[in-house]
Amino acid sequence: MSADIPLGLYIHFPWCIKKCPYCDFNSHTIKNGIPEHQYINALLTDLQHDVQRFNEIRQISHIFIGGGTPSLFSPETIARLLQSIRKIIPLKEDLETTLEANPGTFESGKFAEFRSAGINRLSIGIQSFNDRHLHHLGRVHSAKEAIRATEIALKTGFDNFNLDLMYGLPGQTFEHSEQDIKTAINLKPTHISYYQLTLEPNTYFYKHRPTLPADEAIFVTQTNSQQILADCDYHQYEISAYTKPGHSCRHNLNYWKFGDYLGIGAGAHGKITHSLPGQILRYWKTKSPDQYLLNSVHKQSLASEQSISVSELPLEFMMNQLRLKKGFTIAAYTARTGLPAKTLEPALTQCLEEQFIVNRNGRFCCSVNGWNFLDSILEKFIF
Repeated sequence: MSADIPLGLYIHFPWCIKKCPYCDFNSHTIKNGIPEHQYINALLTDLQHDVQRFNEIRQISHIFIGGGTPSLFSPETIARLLQSIRKIIPLKEDLETTLEANPGTFESGKFAEFRSAGINRLSIGIQSFNDRHLHHLGRVHSAKEAIRATEIALKTGFDNFNLDLMYGLPGQTFEHSEQDIKTAINLKPTHISYYQLTLEPNTYFYKHRPTLPADEAIFVTQTNSQQILADCDYHQYEISAYTKPGHSCRHNLNYWKFGDYLGIGAGAHGKITHSLPGQILRYWKTKSPDQYLLNSVHKQSLASEQSISVSELPLEFMMNQLRLKKGFTIAAYTARTGLPAKTLEPALTQCLEEQFIVNRNGRFCCSVNGWNFLDSILEKFIF
């Protein structure tokens, strides 16, 4: 492995109260309760197996607990998980530990205990502050509960938290979107994730397509909201991520900078660099929660793995790094892939000539036009 590449840990919790019609993540509606202790035991077995399999000795710099809805689990269970992880793999002293949470009264009532359990960053799935839009999105909380949840987060000592918002929703007007973004800013989060609703395959919305605003209206909404965020000192560092200075999500950054991360839990993905350039491995775990629990007894949670071929590395790297506002340097490309700069050619020169990518003092990043046509850029790096 490359000791210079940072290592994170992603933990997936696959259960939700209700499956949202737009969601394509590995999430499953709760039917007969959550097997909390059994699942935590499976996660720890999964982690031990990964650490041994990859001979991993690097310190974990951040933990991201996503889902699904991890906040449905008890704080005591989360505390046991985090305490046990420390016994399996070394953690950095300034570890950032994020928990995804829904803003319903049941979950937000546990925020203080989650903080005591070791969570120091929340990511709260708001999506909208409009009750009609929340209903269309299949959310189980109200706008009032969303606002209350952020107030509780602040009151219980979370000085670092994210709010998830969506735009381009069915029936959403320019004014609705502007009100959403202004309401979010007034709640003083350190980070805002602002996504356009997309109709992903294998979702209810994909099969039963709602009527969305016109593309032109969505673009105007996006640019207006981006300006409001910038005016309020929220800096865009990734296509859909905006942060107050010093509060970028470490998990996001590591992912987009082509860093390494262990992935445990039903359906979790991971990426590990054994050696450069020929041994960069992507792997994923069994998706079915029931099968994952059954397989964990025999340490067989791995569903599949695949090495990234050397010919695919330029595309893999660019697909991640070009999502970042600051782009990349040639030194970073070489350090993360083990490949020389010439392996980006002739695509990089072509993008520079077409002004899709600009060179700013040695940093290559998308131009404004390039961000709008990122797929066209990436096609050039398919060698």
